[in-house]
Amino acid sequence: MPWINTEMCDGCETCVEACSVGAITMVDATAVIDDGTCIRCAVCHDVCPSDAVRHDGERIPDEVAANLAWARSLIEHEFYAGDRERQRALIDRLQRYFTKNIRVMEKTVERLGEMRDGEYAD
Repeated sequence: MPWINTEMCDGCETCVEACSVGAITMVDATAVIDDGTCIRCAVCHDVCPSDAVRHDGERIPDEVAANLAWARSLIEHEFYAGDRERQRALIDRLQRYFTKNIRVMEKTVERLGEMRDGEYAD
């Protein structure tokens, strides 16, 4: 999913004008992409003169940090606080949760490959 690096956006509105589905608007002189409207065509990446439209792969470290912060907040909940056995059981469940997400993503990528190769029913 494309996103706008607000520190790099100069507010030129080139991406707004180029977006064929109106997914990009200006908020406080900075472009903002509506995830629900965006069709992932990548035109905004190509037209941005300041290279402010970024790829979501750059956000992986931030997403990992957010996941770990969420896990820590659960571990610190009064139900788990001070009980190492409960904390370990929670961490095991969280690992299974994220492992399931990996499997979902792998299957999705596989099926997208099939769609790309024309092996899907309309």
